[in-house]
Amino acid sequence: MMHPEEKEPTTQDVPSTEEVKEPVAESTQEGAEVPQASAETEQLKQEVADLKDKYIRLYSDFENFRKRTAREKLELLSNASEDVLKAVLPVLDDMERALKSIGEAEENKAMREGLDLVYQKFKKTLEAKGLKLMETIGTPFNPDVHEAITQLPAPSEDMKGKVIDEVEKGYFLHEKVIRFAKVVIGA
Repeated sequence: MMHPEEKEPTTQDVPSTEEVKEPVAESTQEGAEVPQASAETEQLKQEVADLKDKYIRLYSDFENFRKRTAREKLELLSNASEDVLKAVLPVLDDMERALKSIGEAEENKAMREGLDLVYQKFKKTLEAKGLKLMETIGTPFNPDVHEAITQLPAPSEDMKGKVIDEVEKGYFLHEKVIRFAKVVIGA
């Protein structure tokens, strides 16, 4: 039984043999395009992989640049006063020589105390800025921190190859040598 809305099929509704053959012919043409499409897909996948690799490398380079500039900025801030401290070191040396030359005489006591107060305050201020004195006398010669001026016969066997005298003091600024100690080595 048919519903009143349904129609019986007519000859016009049935496709002819030519119409049926055309889709088969089209499907064979599509089959020829499939290898071309897969080659194109592979090429696009390779291009995506290359672009992804470029992106990762560029991102990595940027991260390295960012870290390097941050490290350089910190280093610059910690060593910003290096040039000023290098210029001030001869003044510190002169103050030490002045203290030695005044001596312990009673008539120079007031001058010595005043100069010593200024020297101690100056020295503490420089230390607060990161300046540190090198300990040299009695230590083995180290060309990374010492500058050998001359060699003299060692006063004892255990002092051979060690620093026996200091001509000019050496200083560190935050573990970095800013002035090498000029020393005499025992031979």
